[in-house]
Amino acid sequence: MQRRHLQEIPDSGSNVTTSFTWAWDPSKTSELLLGMGVSVLQDKLANENTPQELLVCVSPPPKRQKVKDKEFVIARRPRLPREAAPGVSWDTLPDELLLGIFSYLSLVDLLKVSQVCRRWNQLSMDESLWKSLDLAGKNLLPGVIGQLLPLGVTAFRCPRSCIGNPLFKTSRLLHVQHMDLSSSTIQVGDLQSILDRCQSLQNLSLEGLKLSSDIVRKIAQNPSLIRLNLSGCSGFSTESLEAMLDSCSRLEELNLAWCDFTVDHVRTAVSHIPSAVAQLNLSGYRQNLLMSGEKHILA
Repeated sequence: MQRRHLQEIPDSGSNVTTSFTWAWDPSKTSELLLGMGVSVLQDKLANENTPQELLVCVSPPPKRQKVKDKEFVIARRPRLPREAAPGVSWDTLPDELLLGIFSYLSLVDLLKVSQVCRRWNQLSMDESLWKSLDLAGKNLLPGVIGQLLPLGVTAFRCPRSCIGNPLFKTSRLLHVQHMDLSSSTIQVGDLQSILDRCQSLQNLSLEGLKLSSDIVRKIAQNPSLIRLNLSGCSGFSTESLEAMLDSCSRLEELNLAWCDFTVDHVRTAVSHIPSAVAQLNLSGYRQNLLMSGEKHILA
C-alpha cells in the first residue's frame, strides 16, 4: 500500500499555502468490507432491480387506514304464533259489554284506558260514559273543557276550579242541562263561549262570577231553566236582566242576592220576576228596596 507523506504544516505567520490529499485505492474498499463480513451494494441500483425487502425498509411506513364503523341493521324477527290463553280474550268482548265495564271507572281511569288501543279509545269517548262530569277544585288547562263537554255531558260540576280557555273545535250545541261553576276562576270571554253553546239548561249556578250583558243574554236562550243562582255576580245591565227574566218564564228558584245592583237593577228584578218563582233571594238590597218603594217585597 502506497502512502503519500504529509507535508509539514507551516506556521500561521508564514505566507506559504499548502494543501494535502488523502490517497485511497477504491478497489481496496470491497476487500476491506468483505474482511469485516459486510456485503457491499453496488452504486446506482435501479429501483426496479432493488429487492422488495430493501424498498420496504427504506420507504416510510404506510399510513394506517381508518376502519369505518360497521353498519348495523335492526331486523325484526317474525312473531311466533301465541298459544290461545285459557279464558275469554278482551278482544272478543262486544262493545256493549266493554261500555258496561268502562261505566264503573273513574274519570282518571277512563282516560287511562283510552290510551290502550284504538278501539278502547273510541269506546271511552262514547256519550253514554260522559253523562256526568265532576271536575270540582281542578286546574283545567286550555282545551280540556272544549274536548270533554261535546262528548255528551248533561251534568257538569266544576265549582272552585281554575278553568282555561275551552278552545271548542266545533260550534254545535252542547247537551248540558245542569251546570255549576260557582266560585271558579274563568275569563268573561271563556264563560260566554261555553254559554253560547248551551240552550238546554235546567239548573245553572254562576255564584260569585263576573258576568257581562252578553252572558246574561246567553242565559236567556234557555227557556227550560228552572233554578238559577247568580248570587254575588256583577257586570251586567238592567236591560239584559230584564230580557233574561222575561225569557226564562219557567223559573221556580231565583237567587240574585248580593249582586252589584243599583236601584234600577232592583226595580227591574222586582218588576219582572216570573210568576212561577217559588223561592226568591234578594238579600243585600234592603236599602235599595226602600228607596225604590218596593216595601211589599220585604214583608
